[in-house]
Amino acid sequence: MALITWTASQFGTNVGFADDEHKILFDKLNKLYDLATGGAARSAIGDQLDDLIGYVVGHFAHEEKEMQAKGFDGYERHKAEHEALIGICADLQTKFHAGDADVTEEVGQMVKGWLDQHIPAFDKAYAGALNS
Repeated sequence: MALITWTASQFGTNVGFADDEHKILFDKLNKLYDLATGGAARSAIGDQLDDLIGYVVGHFAHEEKEMQAKGFDGYERHKAEHEALIGICADLQTKFHAGDADVTEEVGQMVKGWLDQHIPAFDKAYAGALNS
């Protein structure tokens, strides 16, 4: 069962690349969540965790590049939000691969909650600047 579902009304930014990348991100998160809560092998969970985090890092870099190119006023605050989540993810990734943490339902809910807040509050705010 999907942890999070992309809908235009909740998550649409009207910025083509961002919406496309968010859909991929949601798919990768849902796959990780299904593996982690479905009893998959630790190696499969780890591979999907690495894939998701790598994708998130690339997506954030793409958003930040576009915001800078358009001179978006909220860039610094937005980048700080990205850096905070990357720090949490990198810590989980390190601990997971060391055998000191697991990807749990709570981890999935935390990421879902972050996306539920971040995309409507932060990403939708850059639409005017990025579409100008």
